[in-house]
Amino acid sequence: MTKGIRQVQAEKTKQRIFKTALELFQKKGFDHVTVDEIVKKSNSSKGAFYGHFDSKYGIFLEKFKEIDTFYENFAHTIPEDASLKEKILTLFQGQMNYLEHELGKDLMRSVYTNGLIESEDHFFANTERSIYKILNNYIKKAIEQGELVEEASPERLAMLISRCMRGNLYDWIAFGKDFNLQEESSQFIELFMEGILSRYSKK
Repeated sequence: MTKGIRQVQAEKTKQRIFKTALELFQKKGFDHVTVDEIVKKSNSSKGAFYGHFDSKYGIFLEKFKEIDTFYENFAHTIPEDASLKEKILTLFQGQMNYLEHELGKDLMRSVYTNGLIESEDHFFANTERSIYKILNNYIKKAIEQGELVEEASPERLAMLISRCMRGNLYDWIAFGKDFNLQEESSQFIELFMEGILSRYSKK
């Protein structure tokens, strides 16, 4: 079905606001950018802004959701016959690289700040997100292939692994420039996976 002229114009306006806001966030820092500034720089109106986004944080959240697309694409690059540990380590490294270089520390800080606010639609706790599904599938396959015992819970282990991801990102934000995200996260998840395999692998 062909989009109408007004629908096409509305989408262009949304993308212009979106792109302008991200450029301002990157240049000035999320906390130093106002909705008024976004509206002015994007040659739009407040009505247009709030017609597409609830707040300036809503713009970033939409950008953050792009990581689910990244997970889905990146997962296809990981060999299916790789071990569970290899899959998790590779996914972890890809994720940390993407978040560090594509989203950046300033925007991730905003995600975590707003993530402390309780919400029914909380992106961290949403187990329908791609990352949880990918982890679940990896663990289920490991059980089917005899790499893990049948008593291992895919849902529980997926939640614990995702918690490791969030913990490393939090430390990256908290510890400052001396914290090497790639090195620290790789060491952490490798030790964690060794513990998982020690407990749940078939002897």
